[in-house]
Amino acid sequence: MPKIDIQALPVKTGSGYPAPLDREMEGRSQVRLGDPAGLTQFGVNLVRLEPGAKSSLRHWHETQDEFLVVTEGTLTLRDDHGDTPLHAGDCAAFPAGDRNGHHIVNLSETPGSFVVVGTRTETETAWYSDHDMKVAMDATGLTFTRRDGSDIEPAS
Repeated sequence: MPKIDIQALPVKTGSGYPAPLDREMEGRSQVRLGDPAGLTQFGVNLVRLEPGAKSSLRHWHETQDEFLVVTEGTLTLRDDHGDTPLHAGDCAAFPAGDRNGHHIVNLSETPGSFVVVGTRTETETAWYSDHDMKVAMDATGLTFTRRDGSDIEPAS
């Protein structure tokens, strides 16, 4: 199997969330590992969280599974059950359709990272536990709306 040169891959920062929610992702960066390797059936990303950063808004997926393993530091899984500390080597799994909204936060004083693997489907809908928002994903990209499908008003 060819070795992936992580240092040679582009680092993505920022967020696709609508303003002002996009600012909540400050301190998060990610490197796509699967795409450069030619993987098409599932996505693989290395996510780095600076102290105080979060991986995403709390969410759950209708048809895509997610799995992660912490590779560095101490991070916290925040979901409907509360906070669970995760250390290097710890894993978490989020089956498709499980309405347990989740994300990873870095409550420590040092950076942390994890590798996340997720199913790829042609379309997907994800729901946000703490916001009146959902996202539809398809070949054209992401469309954020309120849970009832109505438009989200632009931030002023």
